[in-house]
Amino acid sequence: MAKTARETRRNDPERTREDILDVATEEFSELGLSGARVDQIAEKTRTSKRMIYYYYGSKEGLYLAVLEKAYRKIRSLEADLQLAELPPEEALRRLISTTFDHDEQNPDFVRLVSIENIHHAMHMKRSSEIADLNISVIRTIQDIIDRGLQTGAFKRRADAIDVHMLISAFCFFRVSNRYTFGTIFKRDLSEPPLYSRHKSMITEAVLGYLRCVEE
Repeated sequence: MAKTARETRRNDPERTREDILDVATEEFSELGLSGARVDQIAEKTRTSKRMIYYYYGSKEGLYLAVLEKAYRKIRSLEADLQLAELPPEEALRRLISTTFDHDEQNPDFVRLVSIENIHHAMHMKRSSEIADLNISVIRTIQDIIDRGLQTGAFKRRADAIDVHMLISAFCFFRVSNRYTFGTIFKRDLSEPPLYSRHKSMITEAVLGYLRCVEE
């Protein structure tokens, strides 16, 4: 006799946790921390509130686990690019393109980060994992900058965190503000020609900054 979904999950706790995180991501990104309901998450995953608390301790613990998973996803994408094997300019182009596409394809991530900013990052401060995860992208950018300086491709000894912020700010803004910006200026930021132009614009802006001699 075929097993029920609940029985299958009980025999596969890792899958159960992933299902809970997937649904919780949708709930928190749409409704925020205060608006999301653990009962609703339990119902949608056909688990129980008690099981969710067993895995994550509390609603805030579940929310933090969702944030950690979101950051793991983008940092994992970056690691898979093997940028150290590419020439510095090509490596930076690929990193920017990946960040740009990730934010466009993962609006949940953008909303979650926006929500956490509303809470002054009070939950994120409890996570050593998020801090450790984000060190990797800074090291990656620093390596690209250093190699670019050695080859002469770059002239500016830029701060890696500044470069990361420049990339993230543009990619993030297009998604976080797409409705207000689009309404004000009557533009669909996901329209393919505009999407391509913006990707090229942020790439050339960052490369141009690094190619300039410091004053």
